Amino acid sequence: MRQGQHTIAVLVENQPGVLAHISGLFAARGFNIDSLAVGETEDSTVSRMTIVVNADAKTLEQVVKQLNRLIDVIKVQDLTEESYIDRELILAKVAMAPNTRAELMQVAEIFRARVVDIGTKSLTIEATGDQEKVEALIDLLRPYGLKELVRTGRVAIARENSRVKLSVSAERGVSSVDDKHVPPS
Repeated sequence: MRQGQHTIAVLVENQPGVLAHISGLFAARGFNIDSLAVGETEDSTVSRMTIVVNADAKTLEQVVKQLNRLIDVIKVQDLTEESYIDRELILAKVAMAPNTRAELMQVAEIFRARVVDIGTKSLTIEATGDQEKVEALIDLLRPYGLKELVRTGRVAIARENSRVKLSVSAERGVSSVDDKHVPPS
């Protein structure tokens, strides 16, 4: 079966150990998590995990079922087949010579990025965007000498008009629902 990249959004109880438990579930199945971002939601008792993995659909379906069995999991969404928005933040420290400063600042401007620090030998650029934009910027910065690169990992959210299929944990009383039946969070 063909492997593909999947973006999974998981709402979980904001409790110690939940991240380790969920990442352990992926590791036990032999998945390398390509990207993982976790943060508190509008409800301080709930965290949202955005997980990007390469997996075939059948194996991923089994992992989603196992996620739903975990007591701390509230909801699981595979955003891959739906319309969604994703972004990643990077901070890139780039080697700079006096004759490349203006050029690097122009590259940042073209990508709607910001120069957030500048020194005598380097400058640091902050950029956000989808994977394609971020990768394109990194590729353009490499020839100048990338001294350090920090990436947040992707965060993603379904578009409002998307027909996202939700899989809600059995502990919440529903095994599988369509988004038109779920009240807004």
